[in-house]
Amino acid sequence: MTVRIVTDSTCDLPAETITRLGIHVIPLYINVGSQGFLDGIDLSRQEFYTRLPTFPHHPTTAVPSTERFHAAYEALAKEGAEEVLSIHISTALSAVTDVARVAAQETRSVAVHVVDSQQLSLGCGFLVETAARMAAAGSTASEIQVALQDQIERSHVFAVLDTLEFLKRSGRMNKYLAGLATLLQIKPILTMHQGHPGSERVRTRERAMRRLLELLEAVSPLERVAIVHTHASVEHLSELRSRAAHLLPPGELLTEDITPVIGAHIGPGALGFAVIAASKQ
Repeated sequence: MTVRIVTDSTCDLPAETITRLGIHVIPLYINVGSQGFLDGIDLSRQEFYTRLPTFPHHPTTAVPSTERFHAAYEALAKEGAEEVLSIHISTALSAVTDVARVAAQETRSVAVHVVDSQQLSLGCGFLVETAARMAAAGSTASEIQVALQDQIERSHVFAVLDTLEFLKRSGRMNKYLAGLATLLQIKPILTMHQGHPGSERVRTRERAMRRLLELLEAVSPLERVAIVHTHASVEHLSELRSRAAHLLPPGELLTEDITPVIGAHIGPGALGFAVIAASKQ
């Protein structure tokens, strides 16, 4: 049975992986004033983060229409798909999954199964990659969903913010509190696990870096890990990689910019990890 995989542009998988595994990606919208951009198509991530501090209006984001999802499912059916798995950013962070579910209910040409990844960035992306690899190997949608549920339980994302300015600009944080936190050198650490976003407040960048490593060690040993960031400096990325080296599994360490859909709120310079903890079985 032919299974095809759909996701959205927040998954942060490299373009090479998406192309090689035949993953269909639906872009979200990034709006700056009267200008609208398709994430990853009309505006590169490097360009977005470079321009973010100087945008005349703070960016907002929007979810694709049900028609766009429905059209994607229909197109895959015409290509021979017998089942579609549509895997998306956590419902705690976006309405993407809900829109996909409506489109799935309206699709008659192919069975569409919508999966809430309960994650963001490569926490979702790694699930999409697993699903695509299993589909290519001939697994059914049901078999893939069982594997994804196990991986969801072992998936974590945590990152430290470099600035609170963009939480203030986006209205996610009181301006007075943002100013006070900046004065006190507070570095928020954001976490995500099984659909539950969390946060910690740590004073000074050095303490925040140590806390990231503590979080990484707490979920070790690791099956898969990537560094995720919002256009962080080469120096900061190199430092984090070096300090975490003793906890990293062998093999290539993926390093990816986080989607502007999230980056618009957390600002440039954030960095952290997306990981899959090793199975205890």
